[in-house]
Amino acid sequence: MLKEYKTVKEVVGPLMVVEGVEGVKYEELVDIELQTGEKRRGRVLEINGDKAMVQLFEGSTGINLKNTSVRFLGRPLELGVSLDMIGRIFDGLGRPKDNGPKIIADKKVNVNGVPINPVSRDYPDEFIQTGISCIDGLNTLVRGQKLPIFSGAGLPHNEVAAQIARQAAVIGSDEKFAVVFAAMGITFEEAQFFIDDFTRTGAIDRTVMFMNLADDPAIERITTPRVALTCAEYLAFEKDMHVLVILTDMTNYAEALREISAARKEVPGRRGYPGYLYTDLSQIYERAGKVKGRKGSITQIPILTMPEDDITHPIPDLTGYITEGQIILSRDLYKRGMEPPINAVPSLSRLKDKGIGEGKTREDHASTMNQLYAAYTSGREAKELSAILGESALSETDKAFAHFAEEFDGKYVNQGYYNNRGIEETLDLGWELLKLIPRSELKRIDTKLLDKYLPLDDKGAE
Repeated sequence: MLKEYKTVKEVVGPLMVVEGVEGVKYEELVDIELQTGEKRRGRVLEINGDKAMVQLFEGSTGINLKNTSVRFLGRPLELGVSLDMIGRIFDGLGRPKDNGPKIIADKKVNVNGVPINPVSRDYPDEFIQTGISCIDGLNTLVRGQKLPIFSGAGLPHNEVAAQIARQAAVIGSDEKFAVVFAAMGITFEEAQFFIDDFTRTGAIDRTVMFMNLADDPAIERITTPRVALTCAEYLAFEKDMHVLVILTDMTNYAEALREISAARKEVPGRRGYPGYLYTDLSQIYERAGKVKGRKGSITQIPILTMPEDDITHPIPDLTGYITEGQIILSRDLYKRGMEPPINAVPSLSRLKDKGIGEGKTREDHASTMNQLYAAYTSGREAKELSAILGESALSETDKAFAHFAEEFDGKYVNQGYYNNRGIEETLDLGWELLKLIPRSELKRIDTKLLDKYLPLDDKGAE
């Protein structure tokens, strides 16, 4: 039997303390009824003796301590899951917000979930095509991987996220593919951009969207990624789908976590973030992967904006430890008009070697990837040297590399947000660019591959 309490002792920001409670459990869902009859939701954040600290989802404005009643529901926050969720838009707590019909759930699942047991994990080694050359060609994404995008304020990470959501596909397979898109703390304009883009391009037909806006309660942001991952786990591990989860913006999530920590008067860690930030982020990121004996998979692309473009900031720093690489957007490339402005040099996919090669992409993928990266870094060094000493100080080989770097930025990187390049097209473009370099400098490619893809009568610069 549910008990109702009118013993609210204190309200501080998004937190409420209720006294004299019995049998209350951590993460339990709470109904709060105000003196006006308005109802709000919360969850139990902490229990100490007969006191329970409740985290309010809708904020604490207008709460009267004496006339507010609190009811503990004896269950955690749950999400009703169904295949009918695909193509729908929900708020940060999983409630429909697209004026569509109510979801008839197959089952209700605790949104808090658990990370995948390392013993039951299957190794990620299958290629996912995003249609973006800088990712597919140089920093390949594989099924079950966690590959974050590090951005900065004002950079077009929303456009990159939308492009990946539109274009991502499992090639050479008829297996079911879905996208779960979760936005945290974004503006109304940003939310409308995603909705309009997905609707116009038809991507909405395979996408489940969870939208927490900037004017929604910050506390809701803590729950949004967990709700999205609960939906993804249902689609992947019960309906055998390959699911790509895009989470934007994890910086807003961490800010909400810091807000709650400050309200609880916890001892702050680096930059005021709670000491358990690493643990909290890992509980989200480690819910991605492949499970032995299951057909489906969850691949995760968290997006975060680095405050002041500082990659040593706690959020990108800890994210880098937990995930398998990072894709970094460059402010310099953005100013030069590159779309998307992905900086290939510091970007990294730690699992890229496992998802490429004959039978997955193409036999020449690994060799061309290494050669393009080496040539691009040499070209950037040559351009820096030219800026200091003048072009006359460069050798002919250095000039060739500098020209290669210019062409690489202009053709390989700057592909546009609506140009979906297949992996074959990306690899062929790489060979076209390698023609600009003397054949004697292509030291990272086997002679057999050179003869096949860059024969002597088509060797370009020599």
